[in-house]
Amino acid sequence: MDVLNYILKRVLQMIPVFIIVTILIFILIRAIPGDPAMVMLGERATPESLAALREKLGLNESYITQFLLYLKGIVTLDLGDSIKFNMPVVDLIFSRVGTTIWLTIMSTFFTVIFSFIPGYIAGIKKDKIPDQIIRLIALIGLSVPSFWIGLVLLTLFAVQIKIFPVSGWGDTFIEHFVGLILPSITQAIGVSAILIRNLRNNVVDIKNSDYVDFAKSKGISQFRISAFHIVRNALIPTTTLLSLKIIAMFGGSIVIENVFTLPGIGALLVNSIYARDYAVVQGIIIMFVIVVMVINLLTDIIYSILDPRVKLS
Repeated sequence: MDVLNYILKRVLQMIPVFIIVTILIFILIRAIPGDPAMVMLGERATPESLAALREKLGLNESYITQFLLYLKGIVTLDLGDSIKFNMPVVDLIFSRVGTTIWLTIMSTFFTVIFSFIPGYIAGIKKDKIPDQIIRLIALIGLSVPSFWIGLVLLTLFAVQIKIFPVSGWGDTFIEHFVGLILPSITQAIGVSAILIRNLRNNVVDIKNSDYVDFAKSKGISQFRISAFHIVRNALIPTTTLLSLKIIAMFGGSIVIENVFTLPGIGALLVNSIYARDYAVVQGIIIMFVIVVMVINLLTDIIYSILDPRVKLS
């Protein structure tokens, strides 16, 4: 019951935030220089065709009328039609968002694999050879740009060894999975480097804490101390950092999707901005806002599970 009350309270708190964000989206997208009708039709368009397109886009209406229509579309899930792709915005987003979601899920999986175990080992073996090697690898992963890592992985595993496809993500589920391995590893490397350093420092601090020494004095096994005292407490701040990085990976998939030519939401956003496709840009940003709010809510719930001292209220 406490969890349900907390979720309801958070949802009510999200409403004014969502309204403010929608206002900012409306203002900023219209602050982009250039005439959307001219961008879509080209410089050789006739005045009649430009006027007809502006009428269709509602650009002839006042900003207040445009904003009210914009809010009505959000409430009714009718975000309009894409001029560039000639289809409803909602259908267009749903046709692309699956790629980005799966990319984020796989990137998160590889991030956990790459960071949690090495971070724990580095913390337990503080200042020893394993710790120094892991910290060096993390520093390299933190310093190298993600697009460069992606190009290196493409050259090595797609062009030379030919294990993975060079671009795209195929038509079947297996082809989708294989096509997302290199992009997700590329995205996970930089994030893992940050989490390794964070988890390593947390493990070092907790390993030297009084309650761990007290647990050892009671004769508790090393496995129980590691699992229930060191790891669980070290994961609390790392989980918060991971949730922020998941949001960053979801929103920052633009570079990865362009490098690997994935039909995701990031590539769609870039193309829509260049085309001044207002409806698509607004729809994608609104979706990003909702995703961020949901991930933050789930993070708070997971945080309370890891740390019983944290109460959902």
